[in-house]
Amino acid sequence: MELRPYQQQAKVRIFEEWSGGNDKTLLVLPTGCGKTIVFAKVTEDCVRMGGRVLILAHRGELLDQAADKIFKTTGLGCAVEKAESSCLGSWFRVVVGSVQTLMRDKRLTRFPKDYFDYIIIDEAHHALSESYQKILKHFSAAKVLGVTATPDRGDRKNLGTVFDSLAFEYTLPQAIKEHYLSPIKAVTIPLKLDLSQVSTQSGDFKASDIDTALDPYLHQIAGEMKHYCKSRKTVVFLPLVKTSQKFRDILNKSGFSAAEVNGDSADRAQVLADFESGRYNVLCNSMLLTEGWDCPSVDCIIVLRPTKMRGLYCQMVGRGTRLSEGKTELLLLDFLWHTERHELCRPAHLICENEEVAQKMTENLAKEQGCPVDIEEAEKKAASDVVEQREQALADQLAEMRSRKRKLVDPLQFEMSIQAEDLASYVPAFGWEMSPPTDKQISALEKLGIYPDEIETAGKAKLLLDRLGKRREAGLTTPKQIRFLERKGFQHVGTWQFSTAKSLIDRIAANGWRVPFDIDPYTYKEEIA
Repeated sequence: MELRPYQQQAKVRIFEEWSGGNDKTLLVLPTGCGKTIVFAKVTEDCVRMGGRVLILAHRGELLDQAADKIFKTTGLGCAVEKAESSCLGSWFRVVVGSVQTLMRDKRLTRFPKDYFDYIIIDEAHHALSESYQKILKHFSAAKVLGVTATPDRGDRKNLGTVFDSLAFEYTLPQAIKEHYLSPIKAVTIPLKLDLSQVSTQSGDFKASDIDTALDPYLHQIAGEMKHYCKSRKTVVFLPLVKTSQKFRDILNKSGFSAAEVNGDSADRAQVLADFESGRYNVLCNSMLLTEGWDCPSVDCIIVLRPTKMRGLYCQMVGRGTRLSEGKTELLLLDFLWHTERHELCRPAHLICENEEVAQKMTENLAKEQGCPVDIEEAEKKAASDVVEQREQALADQLAEMRSRKRKLVDPLQFEMSIQAEDLASYVPAFGWEMSPPTDKQISALEKLGIYPDEIETAGKAKLLLDRLGKRREAGLTTPKQIRFLERKGFQHVGTWQFSTAKSLIDRIAANGWRVPFDIDPYTYKEEIA
């Protein structure tokens, strides 16, 4: 099987991280982008080099999928370490192992500490738990790869305590733009759901409280669904099994052909197969289908289980992002926008890294209620709105700072001038990133024209220095050019070419350091020779 370009790049980066001394590294791919295929190919190379590989997961379905995918893509067979099955004595170099089995002392101590050379953790956000940590500590010399869908910032910080680096990340917008995932259109529907009395448990909304708040609206939701998903294959996520079953019954009375699955469903495999074949057009579940189930033809997702966890929200929506013949887009119905709980995950959180942009996008989508809106276009509009707001705030801030004369450029001004959203919203994750800037970094920033006192972390300093280096290679304006010309009133100088800015500064210098009368700085457009 030939890897897609981003998958090949991911595989190369993983081995580069291991070779560079980062023994525990992360791979972040959105749901539907083939993370199992990537780590199958990584496994193949590890075995080719003589290593023994352990694939760790917390659910039997994930282990079965991993073993099946590894065999289909590489031809490698897998031994199993689960329940009564043991890999000890097997000649297979790849083992799929259950965390619940391996964490037991009696099982773990049977293995020499150097038995595995590599460990791959599927759904790596679970690696923070004691069970995973116990296994990793036992095989402490093994190189580790964690694979996960896009985590939120809180997850990143937590994962930074386990992993040394992020080898590769592929984002949902990239995947949609490059036609590897389906476009997403969101529809907001004005359902006033009162979450004020919903409490928090284990960092997320308590399912039983959500159920109480949601129950009065189930008939209304079914009615709204008639307008949008009568001809679509729809998956609905609900807080509790009893709610899922109740909503299935409501939908069937409303003219849908609905089914329900849960952890105790004896006929679960048959129901899923019937849904995939088209016997049912709606599938209700209580968080069962967030991991380890694929049905590419799903083209409508309804999240009726409010969550604060961006990773969980992405997993739910990810059940519908895969490509399928005849499928033009995924429709995401958002019934939960009318609430005062700002920490609630919304369609904006699928695509916005910056919370300020996400809030603005949510506000904008609410104004378009009932109309499908492409989330990429919505994000661009929200980002533009936020930039305008920030530019105004920056203008106000700079007005107060004009009395302060510096030879160096304030990093905030530089970031806004070059429209660097990733710099402005950067949050350090790994240990080295959080430490203060080094003397060498401070000196380099000053030499390149940036005022370093505002830079608090080594990670931010590295990001700035990398960006300055790339801008120099691309022939773009320097911080000092930006500072000079923007003080004269010129706009968005950060996007100009170095040569253009130099020519203009030379003209101003020849005019006694005054802007020539035939140039209006506020309307001036870059003139490229």
